[in-house]
Amino acid sequence: MESRVLDAVALFESGYNCAQSVFATYADLFGMEKEAALKLACPMGAGIGRMREVCGTISAMSMLLGMKEGNADAKDQAAKQHVYEKTRQMADRFKEESGSMLCRELLGIVGREASAAPSERTAEYYAKRPCSRLVARAARIIEDTLLSDME
Repeated sequence: MESRVLDAVALFESGYNCAQSVFATYADLFGMEKEAALKLACPMGAGIGRMREVCGTISAMSMLLGMKEGNADAKDQAAKQHVYEKTRQMADRFKEESGSMLCRELLGIVGREASAAPSERTAEYYAKRPCSRLVARAARIIEDTLLSDME
């Protein structure tokens, strides 16, 4: 399969949030249309609703894992454990490569921002934020972890 890392970055740099950019880039591989993927992932951006908690790219990776290997049987604890372990592996790799998995730490922000209003996307915004690189990093993790056996 051809890499979609640059597609994820292009989505982000066209104005979608981090979670949308990663999730929508790959959701079609698991049967979800792009518009539905963009809507579903929207609240996860900016560390969940711009609260600057867990990076939206990690939320997107987790949701994609759920689409591929998620557990729909409430009694199947082994399946649930498998998904939790794989989620941790992806998040740990992201954290190791990025230094954190918290949006505010990745951006150098102290605490929760008062406003839920998204920042205006300008050339300066993209130049000062690491988000494009973080989107690319999450996309590479998706490709290495979830898609390597789909070729």
